[in-house]
Amino acid sequence: MTDTLTALRTAFTDAGVTGRIHALDIGSGAELDLYGDELVCTASIHKLPLLVTLHERAAAGDLDLTEQIDCPPLGRPAGPTGLAAMLDVARLSLRDLAYLMMAVSDNAAADLLLDRVGLDAVNRTAARLGLSRTTVTHSFGEMMASVKQDAGPGGAQALADPHVVARLRALDPAWGNRSTPRELTRLLAAIWRDEVCTPENGDAMRRLMALQVWPHRLASGFPFDDVHVAGKTGSLPTLRGEVGVVEYPDGGQYAVAVFTRTLSTAAIVPAADAVIGTAARIAVDALRERRTQKGMRSAEPG
Repeated sequence: MTDTLTALRTAFTDAGVTGRIHALDIGSGAELDLYGDELVCTASIHKLPLLVTLHERAAAGDLDLTEQIDCPPLGRPAGPTGLAAMLDVARLSLRDLAYLMMAVSDNAAADLLLDRVGLDAVNRTAARLGLSRTTVTHSFGEMMASVKQDAGPGGAQALADPHVVARLRALDPAWGNRSTPRELTRLLAAIWRDEVCTPENGDAMRRLMALQVWPHRLASGFPFDDVHVAGKTGSLPTLRGEVGVVEYPDGGQYAVAVFTRTLSTAAIVPAADAVIGTAARIAVDALRERRTQKGMRSAEPG
């Protein structure tokens, strides 16, 4: 355990970031963490609790996932992907909005779903699952609007100034959407164990997480054809994170949540992205070694 924590600290330091991680062996319950109980800003990772709430309400019969929603261009929150980047009127089902929200982290799609299920419902779902420190306080459009407002007249270029970044409310977990790495792995485990709602809805959520298009964070630590990674990223200035489940062909399933902060205000910091995969691999390897050692002890003659 000590060697693993040292390796994690070294990986984060070498990448020029501070890091938070929690990893959970879904099958055995074994866990490993470095600052896993610290509050973190979830950014777009909070789309995962929203997805859970959507499917929970669908399973209860409160809504139909094939329901069509009009998506007018006016009033859409800013964003580089999906509806947020589109210019014309669209009409999509709730489940297709959920696809855009999870696969390309579409803020506009997410806010349409948040309007449909309600912010309070997302918090009630978290409370029902025992996630007492997981809270949504605002929409994704409001989060991005706060960044724009706090950046001031300098616009996006001002975010290169560390003094400007330091005043962003979106980076303060006391103000914005928040959770802890431990609670997020607990949520992932509940999804994989079908403890959230029906197995059919669980399959749908797991499918969407597997369709995420970004391979440069969590998945980068597991470059194997037979290892499956399903996750959700989140990003804000200086903040990068991802939560997800790593599945091995021997049946091992590992929920991992990694969050990093960097002093660099650059929009692209490859090392800060890659260390998310590196840290996840270190943690999962340690949990797999623990599982192997436990199996060997169990096989010893009594």
